[in-house]
Amino acid sequence: MRDYKTETKKRVDWIKQTLAQTGEKGVIFGNSGGKDSALVGILCKMATDEVLGVIMPCGSKQNYTSDKDDAIKLAGKFEINEMTVYLTDTRGKLMEQLSANAEISDTAKSNIAPRLRMTTLYAIGQTMEYLVAGTSNKSEYHMGYFTKWGDAGCDFNPIADLTATEVFEFLEHLECPPEIINKAPSAGLFEGQTDEKEMGVTYAVIDKYIETGEGSRKDITIIEKAHKVTEHKRNLPLKFG
Repeated sequence: MRDYKTETKKRVDWIKQTLAQTGEKGVIFGNSGGKDSALVGILCKMATDEVLGVIMPCGSKQNYTSDKDDAIKLAGKFEINEMTVYLTDTRGKLMEQLSANAEISDTAKSNIAPRLRMTTLYAIGQTMEYLVAGTSNKSEYHMGYFTKWGDAGCDFNPIADLTATEVFEFLEHLECPPEIINKAPSAGLFEGQTDEKEMGVTYAVIDKYIETGEGSRKDITIIEKAHKVTEHKRNLPLKFG
């Protein structure tokens, strides 16, 4: 297990240095009510008072209930400024125009929400001269379990090297509300969605594989296939020449 007292100091110092180097005034992040965004929000608040967590419900009922409640609870406990921007109607209007001209797949529909959230964060962040903080962890990056140009879009990410298991441990160290620590990881893209159900493998299994290369044949097959087919997500666009 990492020394999370030391990890906290290193990451807070890095965020401070990042702000100083860029000359930006603060940090903005998507406050989803989940573990990853909670850890990012806490670390950023420890680095600067100029932090804004934006709650962005879009479509899923869970976004409007438990996710929103947990996001507000996090903001209250750690004194993080918060704002709520509702995106369901925006997504609906966009889908009306898209559907009138093309047949949109279910996966593409699901990815609209994270891309609208990214647009929202950059619109507000650029206006306030804030950097956008990313919230994807190492396990998600390895599996490619993020939306290209959506939740992966950010200026910096203070938790990209942490597995999902380490995020859990880190949050316990920082005394994050237990409702957030204990909830099933979910991107909240549609009703009943959970990360592990969608990936077909648990984070504990993914993390064990990342750290040791071990796992059942079935799990390793799932992990290695996901990593291979999502390689393009972890790289900049291909450029000729």
